[in-house]
Amino acid sequence: MRRVSIFGATGSIGQNTLDLMSRDPSAYKVVALTGGQNIAQLAADAKRFNAELAVTADPARLDALRSALAGTGIDAAAGPAALDEAASRPADWVMSAIVGAAGLAPGLRALEQGATLALANKESMVCAGPLMLDTAHRHGGRILPVDSEHSAVFQALIGEDLEAVERVIITASGGAFRDWPLADLAGATPEQAAQHPNWDMGQRITIDSASMFNKALELIETKEFFGLSPDKIEAVVHPESIIHALVGFNDGGLMAHVGPPDMRHAIGFALNYPGRKALPVERLDLVALGQMSFRLADEARWPALRLAREVMAMGGLSGAVFNAAKERALDGFIEKRIGFQQIASVVEAVLSRVSANAGHIDAAITLDNVLQVDHLARVRANEIMNDIEG
Repeated sequence: MRRVSIFGATGSIGQNTLDLMSRDPSAYKVVALTGGQNIAQLAADAKRFNAELAVTADPARLDALRSALAGTGIDAAAGPAALDEAASRPADWVMSAIVGAAGLAPGLRALEQGATLALANKESMVCAGPLMLDTAHRHGGRILPVDSEHSAVFQALIGEDLEAVERVIITASGGAFRDWPLADLAGATPEQAAQHPNWDMGQRITIDSASMFNKALELIETKEFFGLSPDKIEAVVHPESIIHALVGFNDGGLMAHVGPPDMRHAIGFALNYPGRKALPVERLDLVALGQMSFRLADEARWPALRLAREVMAMGGLSGAVFNAAKERALDGFIEKRIGFQQIASVVEAVLSRVSANAGHIDAAITLDNVLQVDHLARVRANEIMNDIEG
């Protein structure tokens, strides 16, 4: 029986993970489940799986969590210290699905326990890829990618020589605005951006899909996770979301990972690795599908992709700056402080301001330095958005 913890259990990744585990419950012992504001879901899942511990990130909701778990014997806790304690509990397999930079510290703590970390939190590799990989190496842990694109690359590379790889192509759906005239994007609303044509995801990641900032993060994550040079990493728009990534080799061949747009495939692969088990996902009917199409990932429409290449060239802590600025600019768009196209403008301005100050971007990649530059980038993003608001 494997001991499992899920960080971000109430989100779509966490719920899909629990769905797969529920099909073979005797195979797993749940150590910890964590969530944010959805206390009812967190408590229900903790009881259903008889978890040892349930943690809400919001201390103001601790009383509600304790009340919901009264009489069950399940421990309830809240806040960053509780997340750290949950990640410190021995587990064999840990799902990291907390959205944003907040997922970095618990992921590192889990790796320090020697766990296998199923990484859906792409920001961890973007902000501190070398630190994540080094921590796994030093403590005997393992990182398995759960983003559908990076899971696809990982699977295509099994048994292959990385030196034979000429390129990696990450596909993108194009998000809610892929068919909009470019001139109309200035007036796009958060409600429109949150309507994904292919996937059922949360508000923030769906808006990141529309702006292509999710893909920008994935380009950086590809570089960090697989150790590839930026010139070998490409993005292409694939509206059907059937091919998740392709790996091109030096003999001219391309190996593609093809499957329905269902996150349970990547989750299930990580959950069952190194083996494979049957998964309750749709089987593709290629005749019914008919055809697949591809488009240029236009950097004029999606400047996030250009900014990602600049970050890969800068290295150091630029990824942490990029991610923090993006998170804060996304807040500003959701709050209707800035327009859709100004998300990228804010991020670019933050990168420029922070990189101009010696000692920030080129500091050592430690958790403390990542958190420090993360805070600085958020402050600069607020200043820039205040200027925009006038």
